Amino acid sequence: MSQPNFQAMSQKDLRDYVLAHRDDQDAFYAYVDRLHAEGNWVEMPALQSEQDLENYPEFTEHIRKSSERRNNPA
Repeated sequence: MSQPNFQAMSQKDLRDYVLAHRDDQDAFYAYVDRLHAEGNWVEMPALQSEQDLENYPEFTEHIRKSSERRNNPA
């Protein structure tokens, strides 16, 4: 069986593939590499409590928008 072309897959397709083939380490590493290359995450120190989220409004806004996109695909 030939290996799929992970570079040609969209990020969503690659994510779906990784979830469907959890034992495929090559796919997992390709997905992590893609996430790292795109760098669309928000870094922040570890929280000490839920109230600490109030100090990071850009993070909570990012999570809210991401959730909306997932729940209402275009």
